[in-house]
Amino acid sequence: MTLRLDPYRVEAFNTAKASENKMHDDRVARKFGFSGGLVPGVDVLAYMIHPAVVAWGRDFLERGLIEARFTKPVYDGETVLVMAEPEGEGLALRVEGGDVRATGMASLTSVLPRFSLADFPETEPAAARAPVDAQSYAENKWLGSAPRCWPQDAAAEYLAEVREADPIYVREGVTHPGVLQRVMNKVLVDNAILGPWIHVGSKMQLLAAAALDDELVARARVTANYEKKGHRFVELDALIVANGVTPVAHCQHVAIYQPREQVAA
Repeated sequence: MTLRLDPYRVEAFNTAKASENKMHDDRVARKFGFSGGLVPGVDVLAYMIHPAVVAWGRDFLERGLIEARFTKPVYDGETVLVMAEPEGEGLALRVEGGDVRATGMASLTSVLPRFSLADFPETEPAAARAPVDAQSYAENKWLGSAPRCWPQDAAAEYLAEVREADPIYVREGVTHPGVLQRVMNKVLVDNAILGPWIHVGSKMQLLAAAALDDELVARARVTANYEKKGHRFVELDALIVANGVTPVAHCQHVAIYQPREQVAA
């Protein structure tokens, strides 16, 4: 790939200050050693999607692959740069704000993998959420989530939140892929009552462009649950399905669901 893209400048916005995850609250986040509430990783990934769509347009929305690892927090009001440099047939991505906050890659998949809905059974979310424990995300457990859709008004609000001005989403009536990452977070939230937690990485293969009125749900399996450096991690493998019939993305999602401070407590 020879295309060179200008750095994409974003004034980051913490969309989750009032969310159930208090890692986005300034006061709570400082107790964990951060400077303030964290901008959600799913929104940082949305910033990283921008240059890929500049490079490949709708093709990326229909068959793009993106990976991201969030190495340091992004804070509300910070100006960050998304750097996209050609690497092989794809783009190497970095989010910088004086230092590197996230790294990743984006590319186009020439032949899309095929997925059977039968391999990702429809699963109801927890009927009554309980405080998170060792069984909430037990390895090989199937997790469901409540369906969501982002019609025009909600889609416009989302684009404003992630500072996305590319007209392709409005012009073509398609959902920003960052929405699919919010669906992945919803799997964790819909199945346990969590304390402060952190999304640390994702890999997403887009399979089709989701329309604005599509009802989206993730059918997820827990592929790993482990301790590392005192933190409790969970890894998910999921198919995101539109309207119960159309796979729109295959995702792997990694989160610290209990930071070591909570585990110690």
